[in-house]
Amino acid sequence: MEPFAVAVDLVVLTIRAGVLQVLLVRRGIPPYRGRWALPGGFVHLDEDLAAAAVRELAEETGMAGPAGHLEQLGTYGAPRRDPRGRVVTVAYLALLPDLPSPVAGSDAAAAAWHPATAPPRLAFDHGVILADGLERARAKLEYTPLAAAFCPPEFTVAQLREVYEAVWGITLDPRNFHRKVTSSEGFVAPVGALTGGGRGRPAQLFRRGPADHLHPPLLRGSPR
Repeated sequence: MEPFAVAVDLVVLTIRAGVLQVLLVRRGIPPYRGRWALPGGFVHLDEDLAAAAVRELAEETGMAGPAGHLEQLGTYGAPRRDPRGRVVTVAYLALLPDLPSPVAGSDAAAAAWHPATAPPRLAFDHGVILADGLERARAKLEYTPLAAAFCPPEFTVAQLREVYEAVWGITLDPRNFHRKVTSSEGFVAPVGALTGGGRGRPAQLFRRGPADHLHPPLLRGSPR
């Protein structure tokens, strides 16, 4: 039997300055040396897949393990997806709050945030993996409260709306959105405090509620 390797790749998404961004690394070694790619690498023989994903994120970007949401996205194993030989990769999707600029390490020549919907040309089949990760994230926001993974522990409804607008790429009506979010059981819970120290009227602060799924769902474009 021809040997093959197992790798992990990560679609790491965050929102910076109101723009959905993806974490990319510039490859410092062949193949595709100099090309941008998703962070990732080969799984060690004694290593769990999720642990490999967290390790590769730290080695290639200098970032610690995700403090937000991490889930398995899919498996990609086309015979010639990697010119080095048969490599099957297990992709992970990470949704994280606003993060600082990463620092490249290991075999990466650079690491940086890029607009998720307009990335540079990516190595391997990472363009396909990124597209799948974006669609998974957009769908997750319809039926689950995972939009809060992009927010700090305490947030306003306006901050939450900005997450939906950035991920979905649409503009939502503030009043309708507020009504839908606060009427969806278990989505958000009031903290009992208001924002302060900034311009404008103080806004009520919320935290993520106990719900795992939204009832009713926030379908894309519905709360305009």
